[in-house]
Amino acid sequence: MAAVITFFPVDNGDMTLLELESGRRILIDMNIRQLGDDVRDVAKDLRERLKTDGDRRPYVDAMLLSHPDWDHIRGLKKHFHLGPLSDYKKPKDGEDPKIVIREMWSSPMVFRRASNGHTLSDDAKAWNAEAKRRVQLVKDKKTINVGDRILILGEDQDGKTDNLGSILVKIGETITRINGTADSSFRGLLLAPKPKGSDDDETLRKKNHSSVIMQFSIAYGTTMDACKFLSGGDAEVAIWERIWDDHKNDKLKIEYDLLQPPHHCSWHSLSYDSWSEKGEDAVVSSKARKALGQARDGAYIVASSKEIHDDDIDPPCIRAKREYRSITDGVSGEFLNTAIHKDKDGKVVPLEFEIAADGPVPRKVTKRSTSAAAGGAAIGSQPLKHG
Repeated sequence: MAAVITFFPVDNGDMTLLELESGRRILIDMNIRQLGDDVRDVAKDLRERLKTDGDRRPYVDAMLLSHPDWDHIRGLKKHFHLGPLSDYKKPKDGEDPKIVIREMWSSPMVFRRASNGHTLSDDAKAWNAEAKRRVQLVKDKKTINVGDRILILGEDQDGKTDNLGSILVKIGETITRINGTADSSFRGLLLAPKPKGSDDDETLRKKNHSSVIMQFSIAYGTTMDACKFLSGGDAEVAIWERIWDDHKNDKLKIEYDLLQPPHHCSWHSLSYDSWSEKGEDAVVSSKARKALGQARDGAYIVASSKEIHDDDIDPPCIRAKREYRSITDGVSGEFLNTAIHKDKDGKVVPLEFEIAADGPVPRKVTKRSTSAAAGGAAIGSQPLKHG
């Protein structure tokens, strides 16, 4: 199967699915809102793209939570199974089966206590509790069954992650296994979060600065880096400046064919200045702009946000959109927005890219089949070539 990356329309929030050539699926964040007239049923969209196991339970092979803000984890308790798989309850008539997370990928935020700068929604608390359950199994050297695996992405301060051994991924290391199995169809290079040091100022202690930043390399056949996808949660300007300082002499580690602008196309990932207060006088950080500007030829930047208007709202921010468009214009690429990707009936639909030998190609909008249980859902159209 061809690799596919799907950006779900979730307003100001993130929810992205990677379907690899191997057939494995990685979900990055979720924002599953209560259904209404203008709210897409992205839970249904997700289930249509998942495989089921022998007991007809849908599953993701891995789920990466970039950070525990509510708009990145909303819907977890309602739609996902938490706890040992032996406790899985079959759905009642009319209910959707809960989705199994075979392996959790989480930042060390799960080890932090709630505070004024680290508040948690009920879904975020549930994620943390499940992550700690899985970590404890490793610490206690218990048998790891299906649905028990976890990776902690990045070291924590004060030695909180020092004894995690094989489940700890350090900055600069590359993930090549999913749910304990080697997978040659992808690589995940961890760029952030870094453990906080004693010299960090207060701007680096905010929750958004603990976002996982990862460069995914997605394969097409033997072309390992057919698509490089840079995902950064809600990381703000200070972190992107640090990313640039770390990688300005090795830009291959931050280049991309697909970028999801951090914090829903927020100005705060590009500048310390307030857009609503300073407007056009707001100053772009040259370092953050360079870190986020390493686009390969024909790259796409996909804002997962509300529709972007010329006003003082942030996020999404019109000035940030202009900066990202200047990046894509420089490489004959394109800036896209999930909120305005619609079908022929004017309904907002998921934005999909099929990975080809020469990079990501946006797919035509069409009705997909629901044959996921037989090996993955398919789309009944040919890719729409960029240009």
